[in-house]
Amino acid sequence: MKNHYDTIIIGAGAAGLFCAFNIANNKRVLVLDHANKVGKKILMSGGGRCNFTNLNTLYDDFTSENPHFVKSALNQYTAYDFLSLVESHDIEYVEKDKGQLFCKHSSKDILKMLLDECAKAGVKIFKKCEVNKITKDSNFDIVTNIDVFSCDSLVIATGGLSIPTLGASAYGYTVAEQFGHKMVSTKASLVPFTLPKRLLSRIKELAGVSLRVSVSNNKYTIEDDMLFTHRGLSGPAILKLSAYWNYGEEIEIDLLPSANISDYFKSERLKHPDKLLVNSLSAIIPKRVAEFICEDFPVELKLKQLDKPVINKIHKAVHNWCITPSGTEGYRTAEVTSGGISTEQISSKTLESKIVDNLYFIGEVLDVTGQLGGYNFQWAWSSAWCAAQAIK
Repeated sequence: MKNHYDTIIIGAGAAGLFCAFNIANNKRVLVLDHANKVGKKILMSGGGRCNFTNLNTLYDDFTSENPHFVKSALNQYTAYDFLSLVESHDIEYVEKDKGQLFCKHSSKDILKMLLDECAKAGVKIFKKCEVNKITKDSNFDIVTNIDVFSCDSLVIATGGLSIPTLGASAYGYTVAEQFGHKMVSTKASLVPFTLPKRLLSRIKELAGVSLRVSVSNNKYTIEDDMLFTHRGLSGPAILKLSAYWNYGEEIEIDLLPSANISDYFKSERLKHPDKLLVNSLSAIIPKRVAEFICEDFPVELKLKQLDKPVINKIHKAVHNWCITPSGTEGYRTAEVTSGGISTEQISSKTLESKIVDNLYFIGEVLDVTGQLGGYNFQWAWSSAWCAAQAIK
C-alpha cells in the first residue's frame, strides 16, 4: 500500500522547505531530496552568511519572458514579511548595500529556522531519495528508491542547473515537460566572464585587483565593483551584467566612472607638470590597472608632455574599454540559472499549473531570475508562500 500524503514537495532547498511548513498545519506534508544534506545552496550563499532578501525588491529586478509574472507573488509575500519571520527567530542580521540583508553570523541560522519551522509543523523530510517515476490519475503516484508515495498536491522545487557540485539537476524540467509544459532555454546567470587567451595574457598581472566600474552592453549599464581574476572578470558589476549578456556580445567598461580623466589631466598638468603619467594615474585608480593602461606609452612620459591625441587615447582606454568575453564560467560557478519552465502555463497568483490540476512549480525552476543581492531568495519565499496558501 502506498504511503499517502496531502502534499509532496520535491526539493529541500529554500523554496521547498519554506513551502512545506507553510502548508503543513493539519496536513501531511513530505519533502523529498536526492542530496545527502538539505539546503546546501543556502549554506554557501552570501559567502556563508546568506543574503536572504532585499528590502528594496522591485519587479524590475527580475528577468523572465513574462516580466509581469513576478508581481503577484512579490506583492502577496514581501521582503518585510520574511524579515518578520527572521526576527521572530531572533536571528541577527546586517544590512549591506541598498537593502541587502545578510545573517550577522552564519547561513546556518536561516537553514535552522526553516528546519525548526518544518519540525514544528510536522513536516517529514527524506534525504537520499531518488525519484524514479511520477504518474497522475486521481492522485500523483511517486516511485522512489525508498518507497512508493502518493499525494493530492505535488510541488516541484528542484531549482536550476547552477553549481552541480551542490546537487543541481535538470529533474524539475523533466517533470514539467512530462506534463506538457513549455521550456525557456537555460543559461548560467550571475556568473563571471571568461576572456580570450590573448587578452587574458595581457591582464594576468591584474588578477586579484578590484575597483569600482561602470559596465554596459547594448541595453544595460551597471555601476558596481569589478574583480580581475585568472580566468577573466568577476565581481558584482560583472555578475549583474551577465544576467543580460548574450554570447558573442561586446561589453564596454568605464574604469573610472566617478571622474572624467581628460579633465583630471588638464588640472594635474598645471599643478604637477613633471609628474609621470603612470604615477598620476595611480593616484585615482589601482596602480596595477594604471600600469596596464600606460603600457602603450613611454615609461618616462610626463604630464607636461601630454598632447590632445595622447589624452584622447588615455580617455578611451579608461572610459571606453571594449572587450568581447569568450564566454562565462558556466553553471559550475553561476549563482542562478536563467530560463527554465515557461511561466505561460503557470498561475502567477498560486504558482499552480494551468494544464495539470494540483501541480505547482516554485523558485528557480521557473523562468524567473532575480538580480544579485537577495532577490532570488525573495522569489523563493514569495513563490513558495503563494503555492502554500493555494494548497492548504
